[in-house]
Amino acid sequence: MPSDESAPKAKHVLSPLGECAIDTERHVASAGWDQPPRLFAIARNGDLLAREPGLAGQLHGADPSAYSTIEQEGLPQTSNIESLLRQLAWPAEVDGVALALERIVVPPEAEQDLPQNPEAAAEALAAHPDRADVRLLVAVLRDGESICLLRQRSHDADDQVAVGRDIAPGLVHALQVTLEE
Repeated sequence: MPSDESAPKAKHVLSPLGECAIDTERHVASAGWDQPPRLFAIARNGDLLAREPGLAGQLHGADPSAYSTIEQEGLPQTSNIESLLRQLAWPAEVDGVALALERIVVPPEAEQDLPQNPEAAAEALAAHPDRADVRLLVAVLRDGESICLLRQRSHDADDQVAVGRDIAPGLVHALQVTLEE
């Protein structure tokens, strides 16, 4: 019988950012659909405990090198998330940022004859018979690491969430810019 030291060790499939993003996406998903955008600061657990000892109960047993998210409540409503992100900046204590938002996806040909008025275009997309509702969670770190998660309303299960780096490159870039000094 092999000793504990020689037994195979389980390898982490995802980075600490990936684990944090999945936990955050599941937290957002637990509130259901039709949510406004939700913004989160990302910080290492060890750093959080050093700055905020009152969090010891919430982070008890958590890996100090892992990340946690802190929701930024009171996010103003906006029809253009990119313009909101251009107004954001984060203090050095924040290691990264995550954004969860819902979008309507339609086949490319459905976008060809949309009305010029943004509100009318949104209504046309929402009424399209081939529309799909999705939720994106995009998380980035100051060092450039990023991850995107995509959940479809029609396949709303934790084991049906797509994970990748290039799912939402524009949002990845916009979030990375908020972390630049």
